[in-house]
This record gives sequence, C-alpha cells and structure tokens, in this order.
Amino acid sequence: MAAESPTILATSGGYKPGTRTRLEFNKLVHHAVDLSGVIGRAPRVAHVGTASGDQRWFNNEISEAANLARFQLTHLNLFTMPNVANAEEYLLGQDVVWVNGGSVVNLLAVWRAHGLDSIFRRVWEAGVVLAGVSAGSICWFNGGTTDSFGPELRAVGNGLGLLPYDNGVHYDSEAARRPLVHRLVADGTLGETHCTDDGVGLLYRGTELVEAVTETPGKAAYRVRLVQSGDSSAEVLEERLEPAGL
Repeated sequence: MAAESPTILATSGGYKPGTRTRLEFNKLVHHAVDLSGVIGRAPRVAHVGTASGDQRWFNNEISEAANLARFQLTHLNLFTMPNVANAEEYLLGQDVVWVNGGSVVNLLAVWRAHGLDSIFRRVWEAGVVLAGVSAGSICWFNGGTTDSFGPELRAVGNGLGLLPYDNGVHYDSEAARRPLVHRLVADGTLGETHCTDDGVGLLYRGTELVEAVTETPGKAAYRVRLVQSGDSSAEVLEERLEPAGL
C-alpha cells in the first residue's frame, strides 16, 4: 500500500503516557498511519531510532505501544551494524516510517554513511509515508535548529532536503527556539522555516504544505520568512497556522 503522493508528516509530538505501559502512541502517529491508506490488515510501521543510538530499551517501549495500537512494527537499527541485509528493500516494504528524536546531526551523519539519504528519497517517492518527531522532523527539511552540538541551540543545514524549507520544533516549550529561528531567518542562515508547537504536525504532499494538525488543543504551527517591505528593507514575518484537530 502506498500513499497517493509522496507524503511527509513532520511533528513535535506523537507520544503520550500509557496506562499500563510507559508510553502509547498519540494521535499524530495514528494520523501518519491513516495517511498511508492501509485497510483490512495491520499497518506495517518501521521505527528508526538512529538519533538516540538505537536504544534497545526504547525500542521495547515503542514495540509495546505498537502492540496496543495493533500495528505491525519493526525496527531499523544501524548500531552496531544494520539489522537488515537490504535497507531499501526493507523500507519499501513498509507503510509508514516513524523516526524518533535525539541528535539530528548524528542521525544525518550515520544515515549518509549507510546511503540512507538517497534511499529515503526513493522510499518517499514510492509513497511510503515518512514521519517523525523532533530530529525525526528536521531531517526531512534543508535544516533547522538543534541542540545536537550542546546546550546552546545552533543551526543545522545539511538535512535530506526532501522538503525545500527549514524546520523549527518544540516551538512553544523551549524558550530559546523562537528567537533563534527569527534571528537565523533574518540573517539568511535559514530560509522559510516551518515550526511546530509540541503536539502539532505539518502535512506535506510532495513539497507542498497541505495543512497543520494537532493532537493538543490550543497549539499551533508557524511559517517564518523574510519579507521585503516598501522601503527595500526586509523584516521577519511569523504567520500562525491554525491546525485541524485530530
């Protein structure tokens, strides 16, 4: 099963506390699965935890969440070696790829070492829904802001570039995120930047932003860009995008 067109759901959410497990999938993960169009069978979901070093304890928690959701979930591990013989064949056999958070800088380096940068483009073009949270959101864009280098947020500019924008995550929950995005857009380090509050996702068909969606009422997404004013100067404009509730 493939989505009707190349599809990405880039989020700052997707998990919630569980009742009998530590976490469960929240509405954004379920929405990613719905976007794949699977009916009549358990959806095949690949969890990619590269950004956190493929921690096996977290893999187990994601597997428990998938059991509750009745997803057929497997893991693509790259540490200490890939756990599948052919990553492209494995990923093309999925309905959804969900990329977890962590260090986007390390994630991109490891993916490129294994050729996943080009593989993911082909997987996306084939209609497998690409989705994720935090680092698993930024990776699909040109770049964004990250704490991968240390506590002080910095720009990262070597994302996969499937989406021709930059990305800001955790826009409402980490005080330094918004002013840094504005500063980096103002000086040209980042281009048009699409940002999400915690609990919000951005849906792209091809490279077009179709809508914002939320699992948390009252949250929003934002488009931040540099616009020319009448006197030939430029200013940063932040546009609030009201999301549809899931």
